[in-house]
Amino acid sequence: MENQYLQILRDVLENGHTRETRNSVTKTLFAKCISFDLADGFPLLTTKKVFFRGVVEELGWFLRGSTDAKELIAKNVHIWDGNSEKNNYDCGPIYGFQWRHYGAKYIDCQTDYSGCGVDQVQNVIDLLKNDPTSRRIIINAWNPKQMEEMGLPPCHVMYQFYVESDDRVSVMLTQRSADMFLGLPFNIASTSLLLTLICQNVGRKPGRVIINIGDAHIYENHIDAVKIQLSRKPTELPVLILKNESIDLWKLQYDDLLIIERSAPQGRIKAKMIA
Repeated sequence: MENQYLQILRDVLENGHTRETRNSVTKTLFAKCISFDLADGFPLLTTKKVFFRGVVEELGWFLRGSTDAKELIAKNVHIWDGNSEKNNYDCGPIYGFQWRHYGAKYIDCQTDYSGCGVDQVQNVIDLLKNDPTSRRIIINAWNPKQMEEMGLPPCHVMYQFYVESDDRVSVMLTQRSADMFLGLPFNIASTSLLLTLICQNVGRKPGRVIINIGDAHIYENHIDAVKIQLSRKPTELPVLILKNESIDLWKLQYDDLLIIERSAPQGRIKAKMIA
């Protein structure tokens, strides 16, 4: 898996088109794909340190349907600060709202939306349990009607789940835009964790993760960091342990999980997140 990621990263660096974009100059290529099997290990990159606690806290925040970035700030996770501070850390109807309350009217991040809209995550669980051959086992975050209310339109827009012939569950993520250095490693780990948790909930094993990327880009001010990462050699992927036999998806905690490193991850490579 990591070699696939590094190959795409190098391809974008060496062959990407230079573009002036909304928030920075980028090197970019279109339509890239990465796939891997969770039987081979949990895909937390080894060529740099990935903020796994941040991955868990953000995913738990999505699963609760929350859009209040102050909940993340309280846990010292600041990945949504830049896209919410201008609105008092209310992110608008982003991922969690679309996942759990799709179609509901958005008021603010403090409103209780219980029973409002479509709970797509629960629908996925119900279909995997009761209609596992369905072609409609989908979570969709792209909602044009509410785009202007969002702090940031969704990058990872659609997840489609599929029960394989060996009864494992695989997922295909469609990602319209991927910050290759900072964002995609986070998305890889988050999608793999989401699949693992849903599989535990429905009594199946996780299979493959496939990520189809639209705009794969490297920000101009990340280029030096990318070169450092590409100079490193990947090592064996870690193992993810679910410490509880039945983790409550709606109350996910970092302490529910354990990452066992099979080799020490290489050091952090600093780069500024572009909002």
